[in-house]
Amino acid sequence: MKKLIALFTVFSIMAFGMTSMSWAQKANTTKGAKEETKVEEQAPAEETPAETTAEVKQVENPSIEDNSTAAGTSLHSTLKTKFAEGGPLWMTCVLISLLLGIAFSIERIFYLNLSNVNASKLLAKLDAALNEGGVAKAKDVCKDVRGPVATVFLQGLSHYDEGMESVEKAVVAHGGVAVGKLEKNLTWIGLFMAWGPSLGFMGTVLGMVQAFDDIEKQGDISPTVVAGGMKVALLTTVFGLITAIILQLFYNYILSRIDAIVNNMETATIEFMDMMTKYNKK
Repeated sequence: MKKLIALFTVFSIMAFGMTSMSWAQKANTTKGAKEETKVEEQAPAEETPAETTAEVKQVENPSIEDNSTAAGTSLHSTLKTKFAEGGPLWMTCVLISLLLGIAFSIERIFYLNLSNVNASKLLAKLDAALNEGGVAKAKDVCKDVRGPVATVFLQGLSHYDEGMESVEKAVVAHGGVAVGKLEKNLTWIGLFMAWGPSLGFMGTVLGMVQAFDDIEKQGDISPTVVAGGMKVALLTTVFGLITAIILQLFYNYILSRIDAIVNNMETATIEFMDMMTKYNKK
């Protein structure tokens, strides 16, 4: 079930990202086509007094057009436009890194939410079960509760007949295994967190090389050529850094959740061993 949720999350995020990229490319194509159509439709005409007056008013109030343009441009459309301007190859690689990192992060968050359990209530149920039905009933209580804490307790109860020393060894050994399962896939999140900006920097370097090649072909340093090439080159770095920032937030949140679960597990394990020692002395 967990693998199905993770796969569904990966495919959903990747589909959303590819759709956004396609929309951005279509928006740029449509925008360019509209601008070309407007240029072709413009025909020389004699200026009339009304047209002259309208132009004077427009010059006197240039802020009206600027405000309407700023209001019609949203952050989402700006990001899509800049994404398309950065180049399809490197920007797609950065986007894939972001989507995969988010997918692994969501999978870990789901797993940690399922692993979290109220250890105090579980210990109270175990204490009551031991007093009423012994170790067998306590095992049934642990089997009905999911999470690493209940699994560790179940392994300890399974070795009760071998002595308290065996119980302690089983609890310690399976506790380490449970912590390892909690930290699963963290290395992949760290990989994509470093991979995003690395790909962005590589795209920037290659973009600058391309800009210098264009300057060499032109024979002189044209501000238009330099500005255009540098803008495209730096966009990959910007989106790479955005990827790293987003994944860093997920990574730190997951680490904090793991630390909280591990601390809760250690505290509950100490209380469990005290409870089993008291039960063994009866």
